[in-house]
Amino acid sequence: MAVSALDRRYMAAAIRLARWHEGRTGSNPSVATLIVREIDGTPVIVGRGVTAIGGRPHAEPQALAEAGKLARGATAYVTLEPCAHHGRTPPCAKTLVAAGVARVVAAATDPDERVSGRGYAILRAAGIVVEEGVLAREAESDLAGYLTRRIKNRAHVTLKLAISKNGKIGRRDGQQVAITGEISRHQVHALRAMSDVILIGVGTAINDDPDLTCRLPGLGDRSPVRLVLDTHLRLPSQSRLAMTARNVPLWIATASTPDDPRRAELAATGAEFLACDAHDGKIALPELLDDIAARGLSTVFIEGGAEVAQAFLVEDLVDRIVLLTGERAIEGDAVNAPVTRDTIPEAFRKVASMRYGADEMDEYERA
Repeated sequence: MAVSALDRRYMAAAIRLARWHEGRTGSNPSVATLIVREIDGTPVIVGRGVTAIGGRPHAEPQALAEAGKLARGATAYVTLEPCAHHGRTPPCAKTLVAAGVARVVAAATDPDERVSGRGYAILRAAGIVVEEGVLAREAESDLAGYLTRRIKNRAHVTLKLAISKNGKIGRRDGQQVAITGEISRHQVHALRAMSDVILIGVGTAINDDPDLTCRLPGLGDRSPVRLVLDTHLRLPSQSRLAMTARNVPLWIATASTPDDPRRAELAATGAEFLACDAHDGKIALPELLDDIAARGLSTVFIEGGAEVAQAFLVEDLVDRIVLLTGERAIEGDAVNAPVTRDTIPEAFRKVASMRYGADEMDEYERA
């Protein structure tokens, strides 16, 4: 059976459903499943599932449970290849077989060596028709954190920059300037809510004293881990980040020695430390991303300053770039943006452009 326009429509719906729990499923990716069958000659969604908060249960058994007996002979739309490895529960591929689905339409293939191709093989061996790669690029964009962690053993990095009309990101005297408007700021909070980690440098932490939380109505509990690059432990214990560390996790990446007295002071606030190697007096970034991935976290959202942004760009560790360009110019002694729409590295391709009020948003992904 050929892939139809209706197949692509249902897969697009499944991809949107998977976003509900993005950033909330721990080490597992946020995956969605739709069970569709004809009822009185009309295709109807009879079961829906998305990876549960924390990572279990997976999407497939939830969707099948909702569909019940209607799953037999139906088509399952899955945004990621069904798992094939046994744990305390049977693999999702075998759960689909047991439910009697007739066809599985899948988007992305799972690179996990325990799954890759094996999930599809289980389905085909049971006589189920399998269509692979339907809207794969779209699904892979949302699954980029998980895929990067599996393939490269490091966290996926998104760099966000708010840039003035004349290519600046702030003033050198530290005076804060509103570059973008309220709609753009709300969009940034939504991106935070979909991330595992939000990262800044200690300079930004000291100068701006940010909260780095998600403050959209109803999404307060979706604030990511806040990570500060602080080689020599300069973060004040009275900063907003430290004072809220018991409410929203605060990690400090540092090369300071274990007996540094500032460790105890910050630890008392609830902050956690990542012991890092230093290279030329700065945190070794590739190793840091490896360590984040080893903790089961997949996505890092960078918001902090020209120096941090430039460091990740130079190390070739940025996977996605989000530029928010405002309508105002910053005059006087200002900081140049490390990258603008006119200086995007050749390795990136534009994937989206939008307007948020008076601001323009451009999104780029590594090709």
